[in-house]
Order: sequence, then C-alpha cells, then structure tokens
Amino acid sequence: MGNQLVLVLATAAGAALASLLGGIIATLLNPTTLLLSIFVGYAGGILMGTFAFEMMPKALEQSSLFIATAGFALGFALVYALDLYVNRGAMAGAEASQKKWVKGYHKHRTPRGGKITVLAGATSVEEVIEGLTIGVGSVIDPMVALITGLAIAIDNIAEALSIGELQREQDKEHYTWPIIKWTGLIGISVFGSALAGWFLFRDLPENVLGFLLATGAGGMFYLTVTDLVPEAEEHHYQESAAISVAAGFLTIFVLSEMV
Repeated sequence: MGNQLVLVLATAAGAALASLLGGIIATLLNPTTLLLSIFVGYAGGILMGTFAFEMMPKALEQSSLFIATAGFALGFALVYALDLYVNRGAMAGAEASQKKWVKGYHKHRTPRGGKITVLAGATSVEEVIEGLTIGVGSVIDPMVALITGLAIAIDNIAEALSIGELQREQDKEHYTWPIIKWTGLIGISVFGSALAGWFLFRDLPENVLGFLLATGAGGMFYLTVTDLVPEAEEHHYQESAAISVAAGFLTIFVLSEMV
C-alpha cells in the first residue's frame, strides 16, 4: 500500500508539474508552428499507443470484453457531452457545410467562455478523468500508471503550449499570468483526481477497476482525436504531424514490450 501511494504521488506530481512546465515554456518562448506540430503530434501518438498497448488490454484482463467496451464508450460519451455543453450543443469543423449555421447559432447562444476558457476549462475537467486513470491504473499494475502518467505529462505540455499560443493571440502583452493560471489549474486537477482515484477505488473488485480504466481510455481517446491530432495536422510542414504521431505511437509500443 505504501509503495502504491508513493507511485501515485510521484506519477501525479510529474503529470501536474509537466502542465506548469509547459506553461512556463509558453510564456518564455513563442513556439513555431513546426514545433507545435511536432510536439502536439508526438503527444497524440503517445496517447494512442497508451490506449492500444496498455490501458485497454489491462482493462480487458481485469474485466470482460463487454465491460471494457462499455467503459470505453462511457468515457468517450462523457467527454463528448462536456464538449457539447461548453459549445451549447453545436459544433462543426472549419470546412463543414454546417459551419455557417453553427457560427450563426453561436451569435445568439455563445459558448460558455472564450476560446481559451473553453480549451483550458474543458482540459481541466478532462484531467480529472486522466488523474483518476492514474489512481486506478496504479492499483491494477504499476507499469500502467507509469506509462499512463508519462502519456498524460507529455499531453499536458502540448496542451499548455496550445493555451499559450491562444493567449498570446488574444493579448500580446499581458499573457504570462493567464497562462500560468490555466496550466496551474490543469496540474491541480490531475494531481487531486489521481489521489482521489487511488483512495476511493483501490479496494473495488477487479471488473470494476477494469471498467474504470476503460472509461479513462475512452475519455482520453476523445481528446486525442478531436484536439491533439487535428491541431498537429493544422500546423504541419511536410507532414511533420503524421511523422510525430507515428513516433509517439511507436515509443509506447516499444516501452510496453520492454517493461
């Protein structure tokens, strides 16, 4: 029990500090589009590999195909519902035929906050799911917690750089404190929820732990395919995004086979 708690504390602290580190980097540097493409793409690939090689296989070991599938679907649905909530139930891609209608709709029913508030606030809530995943993963298998924590840490740096870019666009002079504030909030969210996940769920039956791990995977999957990968591709040069996604995916594949 003592070793598990130390693992959760260390992993959660690393993920939390990564968010703040990303925020500090974003205040000191103005990342180029190529750097954003590479780093955000790598984070997306890392998360994809974590779902595929660690989280879902362990969830299946702990429960059953039906339970793991249901958990993944629930996690995906929860974060999708959050996205709909902050966007007042209307979303469309930049090239979608429905984009014009959505823009008109948002003139009358504006999203719950500006671009930065929506991104940072939604990310903070998503960090709760990711933090719980660290806590649950540490109970199932320490390596799941470590690899998941690594993936979340890299993701947090990428999210912090994205928040920094948006904040700089909004206010080219007074951006330091808002960036630190938002990235600090994200760090607190993941750290607190990781501890909550360990203290609240460590004595649950294996099939419930498997369900919760799959739920975390589903929520993180939604974030990856709707946020990280599209943003990386938006900034790519010579398909730097695709190369970085593949590199991140292979990183977790190699780690999962080595440990």
